[in-house]
Amino acid sequence: MIIRRATTQDAPQVAEMVGELLNEIMDTIGVQAFNFDLPTTTHRLIDFIRQEKYFVFAAWDEASPVGFITLHESYALYAEGAFGSIPELYVRPQYRSKQIGFQLLSLAKAFGQSRNWTRLEVTTPPLPQFDKTLAFYEREGFSISGGCKLKVSL
Repeated sequence: MIIRRATTQDAPQVAEMVGELLNEIMDTIGVQAFNFDLPTTTHRLIDFIRQEKYFVFAAWDEASPVGFITLHESYALYAEGAFGSIPELYVRPQYRSKQIGFQLLSLAKAFGQSRNWTRLEVTTPPLPQFDKTLAFYEREGFSISGGCKLKVSL
């Protein structure tokens, strides 16, 4: 297993896993919450990687990607400066419970420290279907720090 920073050449394979993640979430909650389009997501991911505002690390089993984590830098007074957010973390089902999520998260923590981030934040849906996800993050040192995540489309 190799974990490395993704490049623009990796974008199609990472984007495919993004679709798997979003479909898994929608299947779990029973709501069409996302409008996923593979070509659009691939192009968007290439643009994000090129801008170096969005960081992607992928785990590979030989030539096949098995999981990924994405990070971006944010700023807030409450966080006392720059901090990292984790928009996506996904491990393909057949590779779960093999420490890949732990390894991706450990790499994200080290990356954040190298950028002098004060913290990492992640949001999980406050639903019973995601209790295992919440437990995973709590095992890795995350603690609940606020309310529910809300959005408004613009």
